[in-house]
Amino acid sequence: MAKRSDNFEKFVKQKKGSAIKEEIRQNKRKEKKERAAAIEAHFERKRAEKQQRQQANAAPETKPSRPNKYPKKVVETSQEKPAKVGPNNAKSPGSITGTAKSPGSTDEKKFSAKKPNVKPAGNARAVPSADSELMPLNKYIAHSGICSRRDAAVLVKEGKVTVNGEAITDPGTKVSPTDEIKVGNKKVTPSRNFVYILLNKPKDYITTSEDPQGRKTVIELVRSATNERVYPVGRLDRNTSGVLLLTNDGDLAQKLSHPKHEIKKVYEVRLDRPLSKGDLDKIAAGVTLEDGFIAPDAIAYADPKDKSVIGIEIHSGRNRIVRRIFEHLKYDVKGLDRVMFAGLTKKDVQRGKWRLLKEKEIRLLKYMNQSFVKIRE
Repeated sequence: MAKRSDNFEKFVKQKKGSAIKEEIRQNKRKEKKERAAAIEAHFERKRAEKQQRQQANAAPETKPSRPNKYPKKVVETSQEKPAKVGPNNAKSPGSITGTAKSPGSTDEKKFSAKKPNVKPAGNARAVPSADSELMPLNKYIAHSGICSRRDAAVLVKEGKVTVNGEAITDPGTKVSPTDEIKVGNKKVTPSRNFVYILLNKPKDYITTSEDPQGRKTVIELVRSATNERVYPVGRLDRNTSGVLLLTNDGDLAQKLSHPKHEIKKVYEVRLDRPLSKGDLDKIAAGVTLEDGFIAPDAIAYADPKDKSVIGIEIHSGRNRIVRRIFEHLKYDVKGLDRVMFAGLTKKDVQRGKWRLLKEKEIRLLKYMNQSFVKIRE
């Protein structure tokens, strides 16, 4: 039987007692320290990279030569004393009595050393170059609040996106803010005001921005939360309820959806009949479905008195994976509720209601599993 994770224990509540509670608290502190250390290491690396860039951009300092306190006397070739040059009297271009140097003279070169890059003071921002504003087409669409980067890539490949009136089928095509991007003949513009919404999704709502069949969508439930266009991160079936994140941050949505980050999800499953111990062990060891092998990270009876209620933790993002695991062993899933997603729970959020994420929660999401992914790579 697969070992249950600490996060799973908090939701199934199979054990009781002060010792278990203290163990959970200790594990939470440990996780908090590890995440804080990962975040600090990230910023330390960024600071080091920034310092290296500044050193690379700064020109080597050239110490100017000390000016001669007693300059040489100018030799006059004319017997007549030259007229005194005042502030209003310009010298003729051919005068040989002046001390001005030619533009290419050695002295001028000594004092024309390249100035190092200086960061603008106050709130002034450096003007980015044209190349720095370029962005892949699917990322541009994701930042416009249309859909995730993965779904945007599908739209581009299907020929539903135009750039300046021309249909583009390569999601990696670089575009700039001055380009006119249309998705389905509708112009889109990236948003700089990122919004993060946690929704406790009820049943009978579709996890899409729009539905051609006119069914209810999760966007209707969060319409009052923001004026920005947001979209769901991942999908929940129409009859699946629970934690759902909506945002217009394309980069974060990409990270939370990508398999390599192994984002954890915890579900409460209600079956049509009790799950036998033998079948529970089979699922824990892993089963082979039509699209390949799958093993949960943890599985246990959520309610010791009712073995038809199961808790399962999984990181796979395959379509309807939880339902298909139990259907593979001839069980009918009567209810499926996601109680945790990427560390976020539906605590204090009633069914059909939403709340905005806190700043700390957003930071943890952005740096979640970052060190783990780097080790694997």
